[in-house]
Amino acid sequence: MPQHTHPVVETPAGAVRGIRDGSGERYRAIPYAAAPAGAGRFAPPAPHPGWSGVRDSTQPSPTAPQPARDFGRLDMIPYFGPAWVLGEEYLTVDVHTPAADGGRRPVMVFVHGGGFVTGSSRAALYDGSAFARDDVVLVTVNYRLGIPGFLDLAGAPANRGLLDVLAALSWVHDTIAVFGGDPANVTIFGQSAGATLVGALLATPQANGLFRRAIVQSGNGSGAFTPEQARRVTAAAAAALGVEPTAEAFAPIPDERFLAILPALAGLDLHTSTATDPLAGLSPFSLVLPVQPADDLADGPAGDVDLLIGTNTEEGHLYLAPSGDLESTTEADVLAVATRVHAEPEAVLAAHRAARPDATPGELRSAVLGQALFEAGTARMARAHAQISGGRTHLYSFQYRSTALDGRLGAAHTVELPFVFDMADKPWLHGDTGLLGPAPAPTGLAAEVHGAWVAFARTGNPGWARYDPQRPVARILGGHPGAA
Repeated sequence: MPQHTHPVVETPAGAVRGIRDGSGERYRAIPYAAAPAGAGRFAPPAPHPGWSGVRDSTQPSPTAPQPARDFGRLDMIPYFGPAWVLGEEYLTVDVHTPAADGGRRPVMVFVHGGGFVTGSSRAALYDGSAFARDDVVLVTVNYRLGIPGFLDLAGAPANRGLLDVLAALSWVHDTIAVFGGDPANVTIFGQSAGATLVGALLATPQANGLFRRAIVQSGNGSGAFTPEQARRVTAAAAAALGVEPTAEAFAPIPDERFLAILPALAGLDLHTSTATDPLAGLSPFSLVLPVQPADDLADGPAGDVDLLIGTNTEEGHLYLAPSGDLESTTEADVLAVATRVHAEPEAVLAAHRAARPDATPGELRSAVLGQALFEAGTARMARAHAQISGGRTHLYSFQYRSTALDGRLGAAHTVELPFVFDMADKPWLHGDTGLLGPAPAPTGLAAEVHGAWVAFARTGNPGWARYDPQRPVARILGGHPGAA
């Protein structure tokens, strides 16, 4: 391969060699913090010591230790990536830039989802070619997951995965200029667990000055565990491992053992006198905070940050359609999930039934899940941000229905991502088990959605009116003609 296809960039930590192709330049597996090994897995992210010579940044990095995820008939590998790829140095970023030429381009920093237990920058969906094509620098971030990332332990800082994302943002602030990005125009965006982390950053004082805009795709501004709920998860993990619930006791335990006990943490009862389970039992890990981010924006950067926020209209379908539960759900199943996530389940179900009198039990269950996991916390965050920022909030509702699984997947959780990254025409997202199903993606929708995200990153305006708490109307993306 000719030498000119391998550009070299000098960063504060050392030189990196990337690869240049038709979409720009890619630099992969650049460390933003030291490798979290041994006891370091339960410490704050530490500065990377740097390196001499030129570091090869043409290959993807290892991933945070994580289990493989199975979504039945639905192929979610493009979303989750290859699961655990061994290697200690996984606190890394990938940079996809039009050119590392000292330009001052908008920067978009993406935080992946995966329920706080899975995911990585290696996932095929997060390719930055379309952003580089549109003169934007894309940075994708790996962070600690599962027990090292989010288990609350005595002797360890809480929310270590969030601290990792903060460290990555600091790296972007200090380094992105040499990759052609503008450190004064950074948009952080995330989806699912990644979006919940982005929402938390809006309420985090240490994030002040690190980003100018934020996008929250299907996150939950009220999705944090209370300290009491976190203690239940910690107690269960310590019991499964046979050790004390401290960072010192966990430090010598290998990552393989942490993954092996994850099934023992599934389905824990997190209902307390003050809180229901914000994740409906889908993950034993979340942020651990005394106050929900949506209720705690005053001390963070939220008041100075533009926010684009929204959800998909059938979020809960992802957790039911691939397994056949959309059809097999009973009324008892609907009541069980409502009881898990609501203090007054019967009243909530009555409201859902009144709004959708023809809904099947499976559709009701999906609606309850979607509202509890994403919609309620999104609405809460949008209202709070609009009040504290003086109206710099934009709301969307993504309504395009995937034809996957014989049309049952619908406008489920994650379906917007191929449109955000302008990859909806990729063959591996189609077919009956692909995320978008056998039907071709609608003409123009990827250009509309991706274009709105890029416009927001440039200017703070995605192309529609700001959110008004007195008249909370969302911009409809991918709906039927006339639905906007």
